[in-house]
Amino acid sequence: MFVRTSTRRNSAGTPVRYLQLVHNRWDPVAGASKMQVLHSFGREDQLDRAGIERLIASLSKLLDPAAALQATVGATAPELAFVSSRALGATWALDGVWRSLGLDGLLTRLLADTRRSERVERVLFGLVAARAIEPASKLATAAWLTRRTHIAGLTDSADSTAGAGGEVSDDECYRAMDWLIDAAPQVEREVFWSVASLLDLEVDLLFFDTTSSYFEIDDADEPVLRDERGHRLPDPQPDAQAAADGDDSAAGEPNATNQDTSEDSRAGFRTWGKSKDFRGDLPQIVIGMAVTRTGIPVRVWCWPGNATDSALIRQARADLREWTLARIVWVGDRGFTSAANRRELRAGGHGYILGERLRSGSAEATAALARPGRYQHVADNLQVKEVRIADDERFVVCFNPEAATRDAAVRAVLVDKLSGLIAGSDTLSATKRAELAGRISMMPGPARYLRRTPAGLLRVDKAKVAAEARLDGKYLLRCSDPAMSAEDIALGYKQLVAVERGWRDLKTHLELRPVYHRLEFRIRAHVLLCWLALLLVRIVETGTGRTWAAVREDLNDLHVGVFCGPAGIFTQTSEPTPAVKTVLAALEVAPPKKILHLSPATTSAAGEPEQPPT
Repeated sequence: MFVRTSTRRNSAGTPVRYLQLVHNRWDPVAGASKMQVLHSFGREDQLDRAGIERLIASLSKLLDPAAALQATVGATAPELAFVSSRALGATWALDGVWRSLGLDGLLTRLLADTRRSERVERVLFGLVAARAIEPASKLATAAWLTRRTHIAGLTDSADSTAGAGGEVSDDECYRAMDWLIDAAPQVEREVFWSVASLLDLEVDLLFFDTTSSYFEIDDADEPVLRDERGHRLPDPQPDAQAAADGDDSAAGEPNATNQDTSEDSRAGFRTWGKSKDFRGDLPQIVIGMAVTRTGIPVRVWCWPGNATDSALIRQARADLREWTLARIVWVGDRGFTSAANRRELRAGGHGYILGERLRSGSAEATAALARPGRYQHVADNLQVKEVRIADDERFVVCFNPEAATRDAAVRAVLVDKLSGLIAGSDTLSATKRAELAGRISMMPGPARYLRRTPAGLLRVDKAKVAAEARLDGKYLLRCSDPAMSAEDIALGYKQLVAVERGWRDLKTHLELRPVYHRLEFRIRAHVLLCWLALLLVRIVETGTGRTWAAVREDLNDLHVGVFCGPAGIFTQTSEPTPAVKTVLAALEVAPPKKILHLSPATTSAAGEPEQPPT
């Protein structure tokens, strides 16, 4: 089948060309092939070119896109060129989870009320995906998004606002982060409810913990005025004219710009505090996170580096209370067990499960440990005993036999080391013994069991050793919920390890630090991106029953190839492996189409085909 050209002369003797679609058919009678006219297009100079283009487009739908591109330029045209290959699997899976949670629609709705493009949502997803796949600085992340991975709606577009071929710049990443921190309160609220409703999460038991993240800088940030939640407030601007007129009412009455400027209300964001990373020599910030019993992080907070744990859980509870949550039981470790925290957590009918310091010397802890009773076996390595001391609180003594054996072994090593250090010290002079005692005081382990007699002699404190032996493998919990069993209280507290694992993943796999930002709002936006990345990772792990590292390794087998030809550029995915199909099926994410994007060539002013940018 081909197009035949025939020439005829009109009445004026001018040659006129006609076009016909003909097909060669074999005539068995004549024993030869004969041409059969299937369609006559008419005169060439009066050809309906738009109709022919529609016909070609319609027929091209029946072909593979690569074959269609080749067919449109003829058999003699050069073949398609393989331009590049980009990773697709991990970003495709995370994007599927992102969309299933409705995060794309949420951010798009929030952006609709601004002058920003909807592309900001795609950039934010790219930044979140980068934390989970290839964490780096925003400059390196922008290059990774542009050249190393494929994200639908971001790196497969030719949006002029983003650069040629969907290029992502670091400035675009910063602008997206700036918008995110401005919209953070609404984003956090909507993300929580979207996640809680779509995943049917149990938010009746929330685990809360804090950590610190240090910055390798020389000096802390300048102290600024802050509210009770650690957010920066505008500096007070006294009315100079009123002061000049002798009217001090403006300075005496509290208002929006005349806040309490006491030393306690001023702090730098990156400042010195009690480091949980054992880097008290560096400025830090404090980060808090609330996690469900299944390990899904539902909220994150940031405070200045000098914030203490005692008040942070009350601020977290106040924030969630504004979301009109139902009754919640908060779970926290021993750093949150102050009387003020317990009183605040019980307000509104909520409850708590908090760790209690065994060695605090409090009357309640002493009475709970001294109360006799039989332990109840609830797990292979856990025994519990409920103790009633107060009417409004219950205490649960937990005992871990394996931990008890380990504690005893560690203590024996420390006591042996101390005995070796003080052996023969009775023959030393008083000055030498004092020097030895001073050196031992710098050893936290052995110093715990050192005792000095009235005569100045150094001895092992056997009473302290015996008291510590009674605490081996034990920890104490207090709970305000009258309905929870001792077993549920103990097992619920053990799930606090989900938060600890979240901190470990944030600081290692997602690389929360180093933080390549110095401005406070950018640092807060960086923490939000890490939280969203951890949220997606946890959902993937929950859906697949495997670690993110193992899932990501399987997804790396899925790539997208970029092909270029005279008729344009198209992207085609590789064949998904069985492992990739299994992961996507577990996450209920549809596999990608074979052809993801098709960009036909445009025509220049000279009539030559121009390739779209790659």
